[in-house]
Amino acid sequence: MTSEREKMTSGEPYNQFDRELISRRILCRKQLQEANNTPDNEKRNGLIQDLLAKSGPKFFVETGIEFDYGFNIYIGDNFYANYGLTLLDTAPITFGKNCYIGPNCGLYTNVHPLNAKERVADVEMAAPITIGDDAWFGGHVTIVPGVTLGNNVVVGAGSVVTKSFGDDVVLVGNPAKVLKKIDNN
Repeated sequence: MTSEREKMTSGEPYNQFDRELISRRILCRKQLQEANNTPDNEKRNGLIQDLLAKSGPKFFVETGIEFDYGFNIYIGDNFYANYGLTLLDTAPITFGKNCYIGPNCGLYTNVHPLNAKERVADVEMAAPITIGDDAWFGGHVTIVPGVTLGNNVVVGAGSVVTKSFGDDVVLVGNPAKVLKKIDNN
């Protein structure tokens, strides 16, 4: 029998009010509340890392991080996130190495049905987000479900990324579009 957690993580419709999922969200809220009120950087970051599926040794997050489960968050080495990072991780969120995230960014894997009857019936689904190596996000960047960004992608402040892009690009706008290619020579 497939658990609600397994269905959720694989993108199938799932019951968000499942006892296991509720318990995990409560655990995360408690530990994140403690972490976000801990001024000691090493202790704060350790509390956050304890909840994640994976993170590299060079990991630094300012206060104000929020996420649902943690077990769907995979972070490569040399990661920095400024204040106010929101990761709605009903599906996997994966960051490569050397990622720098500006303040008040949000990555949202939750997919809600367009059909009102399904929404009212609390049908939930999710689609993963994957960020390659060497990413840099300005402040207030939003990444929606199902997006994959390649390596060396820069996303300008305030951009809303609604589709996937390859390597070596600067993205800006709502919806985000390629402003220019990055020359690595």
